[in-house]
Amino acid sequence: MEYLRNAWYVAALPDEVKQGEILGRRILGEYIALYRDNEGVARALIDRCSHRFAPLSLGKLTENGLECPYHGFRYNSSGECIHNPHGDGRVPARSSIRAYPTLERYNAIWIWMGEPDRADADLVPVFDFMNPDVNYVGAGYMHVEGNYLLENDNILDLSHIEFLHPVFSSPAVSRGEVSHEIVGDTVWSKRDIYNDETPPDFIRKVFNVPSGPVDRWLYVHWQAPSYLALEASGMASGQSRENAIGSMQVHWFTPETATTTHYWYGLTLPKSLGPPAEAVVQEDVKTLYVPFKLEDAPLIEGQQRNLGERDIMELKPIILNVDAAGNAARRILERLIAEEGAEASA
Repeated sequence: MEYLRNAWYVAALPDEVKQGEILGRRILGEYIALYRDNEGVARALIDRCSHRFAPLSLGKLTENGLECPYHGFRYNSSGECIHNPHGDGRVPARSSIRAYPTLERYNAIWIWMGEPDRADADLVPVFDFMNPDVNYVGAGYMHVEGNYLLENDNILDLSHIEFLHPVFSSPAVSRGEVSHEIVGDTVWSKRDIYNDETPPDFIRKVFNVPSGPVDRWLYVHWQAPSYLALEASGMASGQSRENAIGSMQVHWFTPETATTTHYWYGLTLPKSLGPPAEAVVQEDVKTLYVPFKLEDAPLIEGQQRNLGERDIMELKPIILNVDAAGNAARRILERLIAEEGAEASA
């Protein structure tokens, strides 16, 4: 499968890469060893020693980097082999390995899988609301046995919540006003739901509407290759949107392989709301995990089993209006990948 390589991908949440430990993770089909150096900076090396190709993630941390568990070769954070414990100790030619640019931002560790000299920090997708200095941030992780584009489609078409997620939905979702908008290389998917007289208890609790109908909206912003921000807001029907209560969510999908995906999700509330808001965020993260794990994941994995190694568009699925945003994102991503390939060939 072809991927957009000159782009930042989420590699881990900050607490997944612990000081003194090595995390092995596969990203875009490549095996990566993630760790923190002596200063606590997240680093990433290819998870493969240049000698006998043993996985460095099974090795140990040294003062300057990683030591191979098989024959003791040592590599610094730039991928340079700095120690050969055998023979006369000379470091063989061609012994250096690939190091990947990384940075930590928006409560995530990001990795650049393309040409290292093009790793511009300004190209990290903007998720300002995920700043833990300003907002209470809650986040979780799931591994999904499905292609990351199916996950993109899932969030860009939230009509499915009426049928798949009863904790979030009611028949009013189908009656909502649906639209999408393409802005440069990004896509907006919007759903406005009015006069929902039977919202589930979870929705009433979130928007603090104990009784009566609810107006709410679900606005999703997609950025290539697979990062989405979701605004879920609502209030009592007929009130001004200025009175709405809302939360911002992220849905970050990083391809592991052509048929498996790393899925990070998170949500926030302003710290200005005080300590009770932090408890709400952590509780909501736990609440979201249940439908994601027990409802979304089996559905995506079932799609993947039916597709096998094929892309869904190869089978010419029926297209509905609710598919417009997802299909627009796919077209943009296909173009970006083709342009990257053409540039590499040139």
